[in-house]
Amino acid sequence: MEWPELEIDEYEKFILRMNPPRVVIDNATCERATLVKVDSVNKQGVLLEVVQILTDLDLTIHKGYISSDCGWFMDVFHVTDCNGNKVTDDGLIEYIQQRIALNHQYPRRVGVQTAAEHTALELTGTDRPGLLSEIFALLTELRCNVVAAELWTHNMRVACLIYVTDETTFGPIEDPERLLRIKESLCSVLKGDKDGKCARTDLASSVTHTDRRLHQMMFADRDYESVDEGRLCIQEQKITIENCDEKGYSVINIECRDRPKLLFDIVCTLTDMEYVVFHATIDSDGEKAYQEYYIRHVDGCTLNSEAERQRVIQCLGAAIERRVPEGLRLELCTGDRIGLLSDVTRIFREHGLSVTRADVTTRGDKALNVFYVTDTEGNPVDLKVIEAIRQELGQAILQVKEPPAHSRSPPQEAAAKLRFSFGNLFGNPAKFFTTWA
Repeated sequence: MEWPELEIDEYEKFILRMNPPRVVIDNATCERATLVKVDSVNKQGVLLEVVQILTDLDLTIHKGYISSDCGWFMDVFHVTDCNGNKVTDDGLIEYIQQRIALNHQYPRRVGVQTAAEHTALELTGTDRPGLLSEIFALLTELRCNVVAAELWTHNMRVACLIYVTDETTFGPIEDPERLLRIKESLCSVLKGDKDGKCARTDLASSVTHTDRRLHQMMFADRDYESVDEGRLCIQEQKITIENCDEKGYSVINIECRDRPKLLFDIVCTLTDMEYVVFHATIDSDGEKAYQEYYIRHVDGCTLNSEAERQRVIQCLGAAIERRVPEGLRLELCTGDRIGLLSDVTRIFREHGLSVTRADVTTRGDKALNVFYVTDTEGNPVDLKVIEAIRQELGQAILQVKEPPAHSRSPPQEAAAKLRFSFGNLFGNPAKFFTTWA
């Protein structure tokens, strides 16, 4: 597979030569995983940059060791590809090295997507059955063509990013009056029959990395405040926070079911809550993930109040849960056309299905869409209903898939060893990076 060449001008090359980060891709040390080692000057957000780059390439991070004290950033990640294999493609290896090096110097580029070819819409509000169908029907009525969309639901809240073009020009919608009409109409749909004080629709000229933006939208919508105090977490999870007064850190320990992109979701949330990770260890036994973070707020303070600690625990718990799919996975692959999503989601609604998550993409003239569905009460869907929908849409274009496993089998050669903790190495954190194998 060919990987895109990064555009680097002569000035950028000069800056990289003056103070280059050291990125090493090591396939010799570990039998079952590729080691990605990054050594560079530390700056705010560098950990999220690296994790985001690896995650966007569909690499699974099984283990990680991070230290960023004294102005220097050192980390090591054990990664495999989506099939559980080591990273051996020379083009991909070179791409990882160049991308991390370039984005270390220019963090504004990380995860920022231009909206020059489309119009980006951000929606948050109260979730209800049939909402996605109403949104797509309205956009079709307003002569908008949906080229991509992603929707998350959690704790009866919904966040959705939709990228649209004009159905005639297939370019961005630029008329201010039309944009205002679209925004107001979508807000009315989000409000439904309620007062809709929490419904919000925004337009964006550029959009932060989609997953990160969805986390930010749900955080701003306070989805971490459970609507049902007796509600159990979707995932079994244990999160504790204690202060290490001797070194001036707050220590977060997380134990939960492992899954892809877990590290990104947690680091993203800590970064957006303005906490700095100074040391961290990431581990997994194949089913459970164990993560330990030594953090301070950006102002240098630890989490000194019980209220602040509980808020961080709530927000991290929500970040862990948001991406966990609920319901049956349906995959739609067919020729793209105006109104396709409106028709498909209308059929879902007419058969009593509720969409809990959606990932809509367009590649050329093909629509590649993934939906997770339950019944309107949140219960598993009767497969007879799914078969009726397939008959109506076409069995060849709508496939039923098993929900993806939340964890893949990570390297097991160290499974019997005690998990590493930075709590025993604060006397000389660099010792670990010189002796670790």
